[in-house]
Amino acid sequence: MIETALDRFLRYVKIDTQSTDESETTPSTLKQFDLANLLVEELKAIGLKDAEVDEHCYVMATLPGNIENRNNIPTIGLIAHIDTTPEVSGANVKTNIIEKYEGGDIPLPGDDSVIIKVSENPKLNECIGHKIVTSDGTTLLGADNKAGVAAIVSAADYLIKHPEIKHGKIRIGFTPDEEIGQGTKYFDIKKFGADYAYTIDGELPGELNKETFSANSCTVIVKGRDIHPGSAKNIMVNSIRVLSEIIARLPKDMAPETTEGYEPYIHPYVLEGSIAYSSIKMLFRDFDTNGLEKLKEIVEKAIEETKEIFPKADIVMEIKDTYRNMREKLDENKIVLDKLWEASTRAGIKPYWSPIRGGTDSAKLTAMGLPTPNIYTGGQNFHSKTEWLSVDSLNKTVDTIIELAKVWAE
Repeated sequence: MIETALDRFLRYVKIDTQSTDESETTPSTLKQFDLANLLVEELKAIGLKDAEVDEHCYVMATLPGNIENRNNIPTIGLIAHIDTTPEVSGANVKTNIIEKYEGGDIPLPGDDSVIIKVSENPKLNECIGHKIVTSDGTTLLGADNKAGVAAIVSAADYLIKHPEIKHGKIRIGFTPDEEIGQGTKYFDIKKFGADYAYTIDGELPGELNKETFSANSCTVIVKGRDIHPGSAKNIMVNSIRVLSEIIARLPKDMAPETTEGYEPYIHPYVLEGSIAYSSIKMLFRDFDTNGLEKLKEIVEKAIEETKEIFPKADIVMEIKDTYRNMREKLDENKIVLDKLWEASTRAGIKPYWSPIRGGTDSAKLTAMGLPTPNIYTGGQNFHSKTEWLSVDSLNKTVDTIIELAKVWAE
C-alpha cells in the first residue's frame, strides 16, 4: 500500500510538539524530539540513509541527485518546522475528516461552540468537493506546520520511487521552535549545504510568499506598590491599572483585528498582572523596517502619558529584534522565485505573490544567506481551534515540490 501525505499528516498531528517561549533551551520543549526521532526513522525507511537529528532537535537528510555529469545543478533545500504554537493546545488531537465538503459552516464535534464559519473563511468556497480535515474543536489541528512536514516526506518518497524523474541533490530540514521565533537559532547553513531553499509553511495553493513583516518584540514591565486596600490611599500603586492605561492609549486602528495587507500593527498578546508587578508582551510588525521605530515611539508616548497619571509607578520597556522582511534579498536572487513560479504553474496552480502577515523561518534563513521563499501547504486558520486543511490542496503541495525538483534539474 502506498502511504499518502494524509496518512503521514494524521500520524504527525497526534504527537504533541507545542513549543513555549518560557524556556531558554533549544528545543524549548523536549517533546519535540518525539516527532523529530520519528521523522529520522521514516526518512531512513524511504531511503535517505544519512537522516539524523542533532542535540537541538534539527533534523537533516539528503536525497541524492540522479543525473550523471551534471555537477552544476544547484542543491535545493526543503524546510518545515515541527513545533506548534504555544497559544493553543496541540495535545491529544482528535481529527475530524469530511470526505467531501459540500459547502457551508463546519461545526466541530468536540465542542459545539466552535464553528468554522464561511463568513470568516471565504476560501472554503474554493474547496467545495475537497476532503477537509479539522480537529474536534478542543485543540488546534497542527497543519501549521505538520502539513508541510508531510508534504516534504511524501514528495521525497515519490521521487525515490520514481527514479525516471531526474533531479539534483535535495536537502531536507525540519526545525524546532519556529512558533516562538527561534526556528533558525542553531540551524547550520553550512552543514545544510543548500544553494537555495523553500519553506513549506503557507496556506492555500497559489499563494507564494517572498516578503514578510519586519518584526520586533516589546515587553513593558510595571512595578507598583502593594499594601492592604484598607490603608491604601496615597500609598498603593496598582500596576494593573497602570498597564491598563498604557494599553488603552494604543491606537485601535493599528491592531491585527483592524488591519490587512501591508498595514502595520501593535499586538498585545501576553498579559500577567498583580498589584506590585505586571507585564505585557507585544508584537511590532511593519513591512517597512523603518516603521518599527514609529511603532516603538507610539508605545513610548503611551508610557510617558501614563507616567503623568501614575508618577510613582516604575515603567520599563524592552525591545528585541525578531526578524526582517526578506523581500530585498530574495529580489536579488530572482532565480529562486522564478523556479517556484514555474513549478507551481506546472503543478496546475495559478500562482500569485502575497505578503506574509506573520513570521516564518524563511525570513531568518534568507537573512542568514540562504535565499528561501515560502510555499503553500493547504491549511488555513493557523493557531486556532478552527484550523483546517484541504487534503486536495496538500496533495497539490506535494505535486509542486516534485515539479520544483524537475525545474531545477532542467
